[in-house]
Amino acid sequence: MANHPHHIEIVENFARLDIDRKRRTGIPEAVLAEGKTIEQVVAALGKLVESTGIALATRVSDVCASTIDRELGTRYIVVQNRVGRTAVVKKQDVEQESTGGRIAVLAAGTSDLPVAEEAKVSAEVTGCEVLSFYDVGVAGIHRLLEPLKVIHEQEVSVLVVVAGMEGALPSVIRGLVTIPVIGVPTSTGYGYGGKGEAALMTMLQSCAPGLTVVNIDNGFGAGSTAALIANLLAEAKRNLARS
Repeated sequence: MANHPHHIEIVENFARLDIDRKRRTGIPEAVLAEGKTIEQVVAALGKLVESTGIALATRVSDVCASTIDRELGTRYIVVQNRVGRTAVVKKQDVEQESTGGRIAVLAAGTSDLPVAEEAKVSAEVTGCEVLSFYDVGVAGIHRLLEPLKVIHEQEVSVLVVVAGMEGALPSVIRGLVTIPVIGVPTSTGYGYGGKGEAALMTMLQSCAPGLTVVNIDNGFGAGSTAALIANLLAEAKRNLARS
């Protein structure tokens, strides 16, 4: 039974899918396509969507995305995000859950969009509403004014801030807002401290309390964690309104 606390779906001889993970942890099982064969990704997605109604794959190559469309698109709804390299597969009669949680994803530059979009899709699959604001890096700091105004007006609960190069944007934003910020360093940049190392160290050394940092390019982890926090806050607000 899918609601058993230890329910596992075995896919051939290569995967043991944690079907009950969302109920147990608040974040659903996802398929990391990177490092797997296309056949393994398709098989895991098919088994996961059959058991849970909706499934997410991350780090999906263009070739893998085409195969997912071809193999699963006739039976299920497939939504691809080629910028974020994600694929969401769901049953025809399954509606995307809406928890009431609301986050925002901000990206410093256009090169950071793949990771930002991965975070966005990951949060949406977890039932969150996501606002997005892109190309708002510190080189043109005035570009932050309007997004921060909207974030305040829309009562966003958590921010995911994605930045490469020197990675300063999360610290700057954390000094201007009253909500948690999750910093995501990206592997953009070059020379000394390239491939995201400088951005990671900058974020880890931040003097702005309330900034939490995930690993380089970990959009899935940031988006899922932000959604988990926002969803818990939304649930608490509903419980308070009922009391």
